[in-house]
Amino acid sequence: MFFVGFAAGPASGLLSTLLLTGVIVLGIGMTFLISRLLSKTILKGVPSSFTLELPPYRRPQVGKVILRSIFDRTLFVLGRAAAVAAPAGLLIWILANVTAGGTSLLAHCTGFLDPFARLFGLDGVILMAFILGFPANEIVIPLIIMGYMATGSLTEMESLSSLKALLVDNGWTWLTAVCTMLFSLMHWPCSTTCLTIRKETGSLKWTAVSMLVPTVTGLLLCGIVTGAARLTGLA
Repeated sequence: MFFVGFAAGPASGLLSTLLLTGVIVLGIGMTFLISRLLSKTILKGVPSSFTLELPPYRRPQVGKVILRSIFDRTLFVLGRAAAVAAPAGLLIWILANVTAGGTSLLAHCTGFLDPFARLFGLDGVILMAFILGFPANEIVIPLIIMGYMATGSLTEMESLSSLKALLVDNGWTWLTAVCTMLFSLMHWPCSTTCLTIRKETGSLKWTAVSMLVPTVTGLLLCGIVTGAARLTGLA
């Protein structure tokens, strides 16, 4: 919407590909960088090994594979997601529909977060949407739309042009778009991933670390980009 929309035809597809590739490469680069830093700090001296024992090969039993996949994986993951999504959905409804002083609780929360969020090129609505989107990152954009339109339920725009108009009307610039993409790339994992980390590590400490490290990294990256853009007069 902000970087490819001006192009038409094959150029639009090429620019979209380059932009997406750049984001992916950035994510890979940051993964290596953070891994390097962790190995020099909190993971220093901790032995790291990976052993994979291959089971004996047998003829696959299709029915057994399907049943095991459904009960051991699909239903298990969906159950963990629902355990977090249901309370989160109730919280979102309460924030959007309960008012205090004629203003929704969601508006009060976004107003409180706004000064802090603007230090990183975002705004209170965007940051609150990421927080409420913890159960599933897919609802972040609908939450942003709900916050800007002051509706009591999640909604979607009919087209990208109408979505861009809504964002621009609420103060979005190219810098907001960049910082939103960067924070989306770097911020905390979703609830299901965190529950999986908790189960696999058996440690609340490492679950917290897995949330704090990407979040702090994302905020620092957004802060650097925002500061550079403002110092150079580009924002």
